[in-house]
Amino acid sequence: MRFPLFIALRYLSTRKRSFLSIISLVSVAGVALGVAALIVVTGVMNGFSTELREKMLGITSHIVVTPRQGAFDDYEPALRAIRDVGGVEAATPFIKAEVMLSSGRAVKGVALRGVDPGTADNVLTVDQHVEAGIGLAGLDEFRHGQPVILMGRELADRLRIALGSSLELLSPSGRSSSAGFAPKEASFVMAGAFRTGMYEYDSVRVYVSLDAARSLLGFRDGSATGIEVRCNDVFEADRVALRIAEALGQERFEVRHWKEMNANLFAALELEKTGLSIIMVMIVIVGSFSIVAALVMLVMEKTRDIAILVAMGARRRQVKQVFMMLGMLVGGFGAVTGLALGLAASWVVQKYKIIKLPEGVYPLSHLPIRIEILDLGIVMAAAFLLCYLATMYPSRHAARLDPAEILRFE
Repeated sequence: MRFPLFIALRYLSTRKRSFLSIISLVSVAGVALGVAALIVVTGVMNGFSTELREKMLGITSHIVVTPRQGAFDDYEPALRAIRDVGGVEAATPFIKAEVMLSSGRAVKGVALRGVDPGTADNVLTVDQHVEAGIGLAGLDEFRHGQPVILMGRELADRLRIALGSSLELLSPSGRSSSAGFAPKEASFVMAGAFRTGMYEYDSVRVYVSLDAARSLLGFRDGSATGIEVRCNDVFEADRVALRIAEALGQERFEVRHWKEMNANLFAALELEKTGLSIIMVMIVIVGSFSIVAALVMLVMEKTRDIAILVAMGARRRQVKQVFMMLGMLVGGFGAVTGLALGLAASWVVQKYKIIKLPEGVYPLSHLPIRIEILDLGIVMAAAFLLCYLATMYPSRHAARLDPAEILRFE
């Protein structure tokens, strides 16, 4: 064992029941709490942004292509061109509109999506969240001579309906007349319910077949509002969108990817993560100041020992290393303890979903946590760096002590 480490361990083991040991415990606790809090905060922010992105991209698509003027009169040529673009996994047409839904017990405005039952499940992951009944592929069915509808569970509960219930959809501009557009009403049968965990979608989104949406909204055959696209790599959506725009023509079509459509949301989450991380680092800094105080008091207490060591031949660099190692042992133990506490707390919160989020306020039902190795490395590196910096002044002060002056009056 190296000489400085041996002396540091001796100092550490012989300080029981002393005032310095209390300061050391405070230092360990400060570093441990700071590291644990920082791990939990980064895990929460990572989990929140990841969960939000995955749920959002499950209901929506990676890329949306729409004509700059009006809707697609014939989307097939554009659909074939999009599918030939590199990086595109699947594409499907869609129709969207806001309509009124009536169950006979309640009326609510909803966001209607008309999708192609044959290709929609290749782009959207709604089927993974279906709790009962059919998924997107079953929207071409008819029940009692009426088309079927798939809706969010929150919406179904609010309307007090169940599978098999008859519904009425009212489009404000579904029928063309000499006076303009007149409202049109159509009957549907509820055949499926999904729950994504995102209240904004579960409470307003309904899906019908593309043909049923055209009939209700007055669209011609072969027409659609736009085309939704799924990429092989979700993080390459911006590059794929550029290739689609070049293939279709930027002057005729608007191509938007998920990063662009949700830029403000994810930028706000990243800013919040940075701000909270800075606040948590302050706790680690407080623990580091405790290490400085403990080492300074130890140097003052051990001046006679330091002088004897130097007089016996110990080099000043070794004296400096003794107190640096002592500080790093205290700080390192606190950092490792904080790592264990942070991982344990994160696991418990994620496993048992302890923290519930109020519906209607947040798009998620519970607080998610996602621990990433890179973040753990950064947190631990920052903790050890702060602890190392905290040892600089006391160790340098100990190395500069003059043994002759100290031992003169001994």
